Amino acid sequence: MNEKLFGKKPKHYRLKKHISQTQFIAYGFFLIIMTGSLLLMLPIASRDGQSEPFLNCLFTATSASCVTGLVVQDTGSYWSAFGQTVILLLIQIGGLGVITGAVTFLMLAGRNITLKERSAMQDAISAPAVGGIVRLTRFILKGTFLVELLGALALLPAFCRDYGLRGVWMSVFHSVSAFCNAGFDILGRADALYPSLTAYAADPLVNIVIMLLIIVGGIGFLTWDDICTHGLHLRRYRMQSKVILSATALLITIPAFLFYLTDFADLPVGERILASLFQSVTPRTAGYNTADLTEMTDASQAVTILLMLTGGAPGSTAGGMKVTTLAVLIANAIAAFRRREDLQLFHRRLETSTVRNAAAILLLYLGLTFAGAAVISTAEELPLGACLYETASAAGTVGLTLGLTPQLGVLSQSILILLMYFGRVGGLTLIYAAFSGHDLTYARYPQEKITVG
Repeated sequence: MNEKLFGKKPKHYRLKKHISQTQFIAYGFFLIIMTGSLLLMLPIASRDGQSEPFLNCLFTATSASCVTGLVVQDTGSYWSAFGQTVILLLIQIGGLGVITGAVTFLMLAGRNITLKERSAMQDAISAPAVGGIVRLTRFILKGTFLVELLGALALLPAFCRDYGLRGVWMSVFHSVSAFCNAGFDILGRADALYPSLTAYAADPLVNIVIMLLIIVGGIGFLTWDDICTHGLHLRRYRMQSKVILSATALLITIPAFLFYLTDFADLPVGERILASLFQSVTPRTAGYNTADLTEMTDASQAVTILLMLTGGAPGSTAGGMKVTTLAVLIANAIAAFRRREDLQLFHRRLETSTVRNAAAILLLYLGLTFAGAAVISTAEELPLGACLYETASAAGTVGLTLGLTPQLGVLSQSILILLMYFGRVGGLTLIYAAFSGHDLTYARYPQEKITVG
C-alpha cells in the first residue's frame, strides 16, 4: 500500500502483525514436535513393537523437526519403516519451515494467499519484499523436490549395490536428510550403532553428493533464486546472496585446509582430502560424519564448535547463528579498526539495527551454549569441552556428537531439546514471541538491509 496516499499504518497494527508471525513460527514448530512425538510413541513405530518412553520420542521428534540429527536411539536399527517415515516427514517439514508448509497447504487447497500470509512468508524466507512471494514459494517447492530427487538418484548406485532394493529407500532418506541439513542416517545395525556415513569415507560418489546436497540446502532459497535468475552475472545478485556465497566458500576451504594439516594423517591423500572437505562442510549444519570425531585434535574440535554455531544462510534448511551474522560482526570489527562510522559489505551500507541484532544473536547463542554445557557437565560429571561440543551441536541444529547424547540423563537431554528448539526457531523469533508487549519492529533506514539470525 502506498503510504504517501494512504498514510502510515498505525504503530500498533505493524506490531500486532509482526508478533502474530513470530508466535506462529514458535507455536507451529511446537505443535509439529508434539505430533511427531505422539506418532513415535505408537508401538508400530519401533521394530520390537514396544511403545518408546515419551522423553525419547520427544527428543527424536525435536531433533527431526529442528533438522538437527542428535539421537538417543539408533535410527536405522531401532525405528521401524513407519517410525523412519515419520522422522523423514518431520525432517522435510522442518527443513522447509512451518510457514512455508502452511502456505504450501493453502496453495494446494486453491485458496488465495492474503497479504498477511505473504508478509509472513516474506519473513520466513528472508525475502526483501512481499511482491513475488507466491512465485518464489512455488520455486522453493519445485527446487526442493527436484534437488532431493536428483540426490536420491545419484546415491542409488552406492546404496543399491550394498543393500539391494532397500537401497532405494535409503537413497531417498539420506538425500532428504542431507538437503534439509538434518544428519539422520539409517545405516545402523544392532551390532554397529550410530555409524553415520563412516562406511563410505572412501567413496567419492557418496561424499560428493552428500556435500553438494548439504551446501545447496544451506545457502538459502533466495540465493538459489539469484543463481537461477542471473547465472554467472554475480554483480546482479542481491547483496545478501553475495555475502552468503563468499562466506560459505571461506568457511569450507579454510577449515578443510586446517583439518588436512592436523587430522587424518593415516589416510591416503585422496581419502584425506575427502575427509577434510566433508568434515568442513557438515558442521554447517548437517551432522553427518565420515571420520571418528573423537580422534580429531582439540584444535579441530574447537574449530568444529565455531562452525556449528555459525550455521548456514537465512531462509535455508540450515540452523545456527547464520553466516550473515558472522559477516556483519566481522564487517563491524573492520569498520571499527578503520575508524569508519559506516558499516559496509560489498560497498553497500547496512542498517544500524543489523549490527545490534547480530550482536544480540551472538550473545544468545554463546550464553545458552555455555550455560547448557556447564549444567550438563555438572549433572553428568563429564568434561566441559565434550559437553560444549554437544550443546553447540544442539544449538546450531547440527547433530555431530562425541558419543555423549545417548548416555545423558533426563535433565541433560531436556537441555538439548530446548537448545535444538531454540536453534531452529531462532533466537530473535523467540524473543519477539515472548516479549509481545514491547515495540520490536525494525526501524527503516536508507541503508541496505541484510537478514541475520
